[in-house]
Amino acid sequence: QGFSCNKNSVCDLEDSPFYIPEKIPSGYAGIAIFLFLIIITFFQIQEQTAIKRKIIHAGVIVGSAVALYFLCLQQFVLHSYCIYCVIIDLGMLIALGLIIYIWKK
Repeated sequence: QGFSCNKNSVCDLEDSPFYIPEKIPSGYAGIAIFLFLIIITFFQIQEQTAIKRKIIHAGVIVGSAVALYFLCLQQFVLHSYCIYCVIIDLGMLIALGLIIYIWKK
């Protein structure tokens, strides 16, 4: 058990039979999704609207569910971790915590 990928190798997650997106590598999908959320967040900062807020919240909630799936997959199935995946997944869970904190205000 330990960290299994580096900048020159493919994450063990993408080589596993439990990896869902077969056509698009998770790295590219992640970049596209995070870029979309960054752009929406930027526009939300410029001019706040309810629809953009809902899109951001939905993105973080769905992203957190995917993050939990990937973390559980790494922990309980692969018994191996990708440091980049763990950092991104924990970041998404922190974002969810911030959204929950804001909702309670």
